[in-house]
Amino acid sequence: MAKILFLNPNKWGRGITHIWLASHAGLILKKHKIEFFDATFYSDWALDEVNIQTLSKNYKKTNYDTYRKFSNKSIFKSLETKIHKFQPDVIFWSAFSSHIHGEGEYVNIQNGYDLLKNIETGNILKITGGLQATSAPEIILSKMPKINYLISGESEIILNNILDSIDKKENFEKQDGLVFIKNGILKKNKRQKILKNLDHISPYNYDIFDDSVFFRPYNGRVVRAVDYELSRGCIYSCSYCVETIMQKYYGFTESSNKTGAINNFKNYLRSKSPEVIFQEIKNLVENKNIELIRCQDTNFLTNDRNILKQLSQMVENSNLNFKMYIETRPEGINMESIKLLKKLNVDGVGMGIELADSGFRENILHRYVSQKKTIDAFNLLKKNSIKRTAYNIIGLPGQNESSIKDTIKFNRLLDPDNITVAYYSPYYGTKSQIHGNEVGIFGDYESDVDSALRTKSKDSKLLPAEKLKYYKDNFVKFVKNGI
Repeated sequence: MAKILFLNPNKWGRGITHIWLASHAGLILKKHKIEFFDATFYSDWALDEVNIQTLSKNYKKTNYDTYRKFSNKSIFKSLETKIHKFQPDVIFWSAFSSHIHGEGEYVNIQNGYDLLKNIETGNILKITGGLQATSAPEIILSKMPKINYLISGESEIILNNILDSIDKKENFEKQDGLVFIKNGILKKNKRQKILKNLDHISPYNYDIFDDSVFFRPYNGRVVRAVDYELSRGCIYSCSYCVETIMQKYYGFTESSNKTGAINNFKNYLRSKSPEVIFQEIKNLVENKNIELIRCQDTNFLTNDRNILKQLSQMVENSNLNFKMYIETRPEGINMESIKLLKKLNVDGVGMGIELADSGFRENILHRYVSQKKTIDAFNLLKKNSIKRTAYNIIGLPGQNESSIKDTIKFNRLLDPDNITVAYYSPYYGTKSQIHGNEVGIFGDYESDVDSALRTKSKDSKLLPAEKLKYYKDNFVKFVKNGI
């Protein structure tokens, strides 16, 4: 039985039930031994993301502080003790899931390495994956030389195969998707095949998480919640989005110039079966007392409609007491989908506005949705008592101050229940990142990116960093009260 230590390098100081941890644990625990180290609540590591977001009014004020307790122990000493006591064969952190976009997973690979790099780990293998392991493996292995292996693409099955090989004392270096350096030479194995059916790695295991991470602020109160995925993949190819990195890896590189949808998207969008989804939700609600299922699916309403309808019927026929929060796009909001969301107990919907300029949005961001459709979607949700959150981005390459002001005015017109604004993050390998680097706003590879907390922009003319911070701090206030 191989032993693996999962490391959650979350730096936000609030509970996140990272989906990749639950998915890997669900599969690997069937044959191997797992222990878990969670960095979330160490005072010498965590930032207070909740307080930062509350001050800027991206979050409504709650008493969340009473639900979390920070440890004053050294996180590095605690992790070192854990490693030396458990003596794992593998330490693993960072991976793909639908959760990777806005919840800090992009920086996991760096954060995990920062925790480990000064700890003596002997012959323990350090393996990691995720977006940067897929888009920039050469850069990652150069900047983080103590990593033994990267897994490009999804990693549940590959990691499980590696552990099986360790058990049998067999060589695993021919596994698809592996990238590593051997005798000073970069070895890049062939691309692994896309995981077609998420049922193959289900059910996910949430037992590894400490009970404290299930609490989180939501609409002015603290609820018990989990991050969850029904599906993986998005049919759209917006130029700033990390989703395009995954699409490119699996060979989906062509898209429509009218809708922005990738060609042959049905082979890219994958889902669990309704039976598996319902059973996982049922277990979470009944065994973990979960009140809110926070669906991280990139675009909930592009999931197979038959699967959603079957799931909604199961939910409606059950006596389960929970709510859902989903993310989708305005194109999917109509009376038919409203009825479906109601049956699924959807309490809130988050939609990307990004910015108000439709020309910029279409020509630069490759995101096609009319202002009218967005307005109609927000109005229809309000009419049917479903809460609406507008997602906005500032600091995109080529954006100016007038664009931010117009976006504020557009949000005033939409009148969302909740408003969030994020700094643009230059995710390596996306078209927007490449353009931002070409015009000198961003470096070739930016580390420590976090759209909730900081900008990496070096723009000294249109939108310097101090001006972006001003609008980040005051965006919601300006929407509520006018500029």
